Amino acid sequence: MTETIGTPILEVPRAEGSSDQHMVLNMGPQHPSTHGVLRLVLEIDGEIVVRLYPEIGYLHTGIEKTCEAKFYQQVVPLTDRVDYLGPMANNLCYCLAVEKLLQLEIPEKAQWIRVLLTELTRLNSHLIWLGTHAMDIGALTVFLYTFREREDILRIFEAVSGQRMMTSYFRIGGLSMEPPLDLFDRIQAFINTFPEKIDEYANLLTGNPIFRSRLKGVGYLSAADAIALGVTGPTMRASGPDFDLRRDMPYSSYEKFQFNVPVSTEGDCWARYEVRLIEMRESVKIIQQALDGMPEGPIKADAPKIVLPDREKMKTQMEALIHHFKIVTEGFPVPAGEVYQCIESGHGQMGYYVVSDGTAKPYRVHMRYPGFATLQALETMCQGRMLADVVAVVGSIDIVLGEIDR
Repeated sequence: MTETIGTPILEVPRAEGSSDQHMVLNMGPQHPSTHGVLRLVLEIDGEIVVRLYPEIGYLHTGIEKTCEAKFYQQVVPLTDRVDYLGPMANNLCYCLAVEKLLQLEIPEKAQWIRVLLTELTRLNSHLIWLGTHAMDIGALTVFLYTFREREDILRIFEAVSGQRMMTSYFRIGGLSMEPPLDLFDRIQAFINTFPEKIDEYANLLTGNPIFRSRLKGVGYLSAADAIALGVTGPTMRASGPDFDLRRDMPYSSYEKFQFNVPVSTEGDCWARYEVRLIEMRESVKIIQQALDGMPEGPIKADAPKIVLPDREKMKTQMEALIHHFKIVTEGFPVPAGEVYQCIESGHGQMGYYVVSDGTAKPYRVHMRYPGFATLQALETMCQGRMLADVVAVVGSIDIVLGEIDR
């Protein structure tokens, strides 16, 4: 909803040389069921955007500060709620950071299952983006199609973790429990038909003249601006830079998977649409490789004072029961030091900076999420464009305010 306001609550300096005829508009705060609670203060000349200032903070939860009062293992459920559309990617980045401090050796099977589920999480994130972005432009049907496939993914998540969204399935040292016996069959059945679904989305949108005209040439971001503003992920790659952490700085066995990184030099909303559509096809390839080459072995590291023992052992072995009790009630100390771990999430480069003072609780947890940097590029993409284009640009950068506010 866009409304005219006399004196904006947020005083934004007018652009140099601005006229008294320019109008200041308040766009938002938007309802949480869109991209998040975002408020944009715009200075416009007629219908042309002169300045744009995002005001954030409506979803601020203080999660980073809360982490300091929790045991290391208790932080995992908090990470789910930052980028709430990519929970397992959040889990993975945090767990990798703490495991680096602990110098834990993670079993190969656990690493491959992490890759498998993280790519499903990427599909989940991209499906929500595609459905809501199309709906922003006015193509309501695609939203129903993408949520049909998303429901299949959420059912897989529920089968493996007991939760549809806030899964908390990855744990420091591996996974929380063995996956269900039919999990791999269910995932195989899903990806057997999913490429056809991507074709359906493309048939509905790629040739749609209205959709094309709303995105082509709109929201241009140059490669130099993308790098200077810290933009990462599909939004950056749609502007030309060819960089993907999964390929260029591999983690959790990604170096063993073959996939292509889609790149475009157009730098507009249409390029961002095409890059993400191809990314979904590449994720299917990675998932298939993970299913075909899944190794055997344990799913947890051999660290009884850090990793919770199996439930059956806890019920029959006194030592396992003691370890379980002490880990749950007292946590486990992590060697003093600091570490930064980054991964490629659905939105771009996600990073966790964890500082340990040698106790069972982190001294500091700082989260670097891609949406914050991408949002600051919004003004660059919207200046000189029509007011109606702002909606298309906001949709194209795939922001989640939970990861921006924290």
